[in-house]
Amino acid sequence: MAVRTVVRMGHPVLRRVAGPVTRFDTPGLHALVEDLWETMHTSGGIGIAAPQIAVAKRVVVFGLGERDDRARCGEVARIDPTVLVNPVIEPLAETMAESWEACLSVPGMRGMVPRHTRIRYTGFDAFGNRIEREVEGFHARVVQHECDHLDGVLYPSRIRDMSTFGFDEELAIEA
Repeated sequence: MAVRTVVRMGHPVLRRVAGPVTRFDTPGLHALVEDLWETMHTSGGIGIAAPQIAVAKRVVVFGLGERDDRARCGEVARIDPTVLVNPVIEPLAETMAESWEACLSVPGMRGMVPRHTRIRYTGFDAFGNRIEREVEGFHARVVQHECDHLDGVLYPSRIRDMSTFGFDEELAIEA
């Protein structure tokens, strides 16, 4: 297990579509997942995608359960720790909602991002077991944000009103 460097906006791997995982339950995949968890926890994240540690594979991990995470994100429901490989997202409602997002690859900044309020996501865990969940609210937002990384999309490109994008300290002045 190792804490890896989180690459930042502008790094070429963050602009590419990540390749699918073709073999499950391998030492390499398990090591990648462990590195993602360790890097996410050390960096204070709620989720992280493999491209954020310069690995162009379709793997994300996410979870929310600690009190400090709830305080930072508002009172939201627990999100069980999840490893999601080769995910597919299907919106279940046309309804979109805007909310603040931040990203380990865009440090110190945040912006208001529209996301689908209800989704179904499917994929696999690191052992190749199928995962299928219907989620809404903050859970849906986290999954969409992390899976965007697999398609070379960072949240600033989804912001509709760039006046809502900026450095945390500067945006806090208006609050």
